Amino acid sequence: MTDATTDADALYDQANALKEAGNLEAAVEALQQIVAEHPDHMQSHLALGVHLQKLGQIDAAIAHATKVTELDPKDAFSFVQLSVIMQRCGRIQEAEDAMARANAMKMEESA
Repeated sequence: MTDATTDADALYDQANALKEAGNLEAAVEALQQIVAEHPDHMQSHLALGVHLQKLGQIDAAIAHATKVTELDPKDAFSFVQLSVIMQRCGRIQEAEDAMARANAMKMEESA
């Protein structure tokens, strides 16, 4: 693990503490700072997808959830998460497409 990853993980923990304390907006700001400095930090993008969707920032939420699938295109969970966010944002066809991709990956893994 590199120092940059360690730093990003420590900042992520601080952002998560803000969310746990009930300050979702501050958590989002902290996470946005992390991805500005560490654009490949998957956990931050994943959290931003969830939190921004809760705050009604649909396009930004989908962008972060999509970024997770780009960072790890072989991770079925990333596509499940994208599907959930798409569904909650009212983009049903895109949600179904993401879930179909996740299911196809799971079937490939079990074959």
